[in-house]
Amino acid sequence: SMDPADVTPDGRMPDADKGGSKKTRDHLRQIFGRMGFGDQAIVALSGAHALGRCHADVTGYDGPWTDTQTLFSNAYFVELANLEWSPNTLPSGKFQYKEAREAGSPIISTLMMLPSDIALIQDPAFKTWVEIYAKDEKRFFADFAKYFSVLLELGTK
Repeated sequence: SMDPADVTPDGRMPDADKGGSKKTRDHLRQIFGRMGFGDQAIVALSGAHALGRCHADVTGYDGPWTDTQTLFSNAYFVELANLEWSPNTLPSGKFQYKEAREAGSPIISTLMMLPSDIALIQDPAFKTWVEIYAKDEKRFFADFAKYFSVLLELGTK
């Protein structure tokens, strides 16, 4: 509805994991939907994961989404769409995904995705937008700017 009253009570974004892909996808749609956002906006806003990383001591999740944590780009979508991801339970007990590597690979990856990220490629409607943004950074930038400004206007933190 695009009404500030529809922002979650604590002003925060959705949970990273609701205990299953369908439940997590439904949760994304419920949280963002109450603010008036559809699937395209949900995927575009998820592109903020191009920046930064998760910190185990704060969230229980650990690692970066991309190798370019300080560069805003479409790398999150490129990696989400094109890399293989395997389940990984952390010492904190949190469940996330790590980049799958061939046994004996000389490259040690620290990249990770949250269940809410993987949900975007497990749902056909979300996946369409992941693939569009992976191929078209300018489109991602334009759409992200549009939807992020609405989030700020709504008072989301």
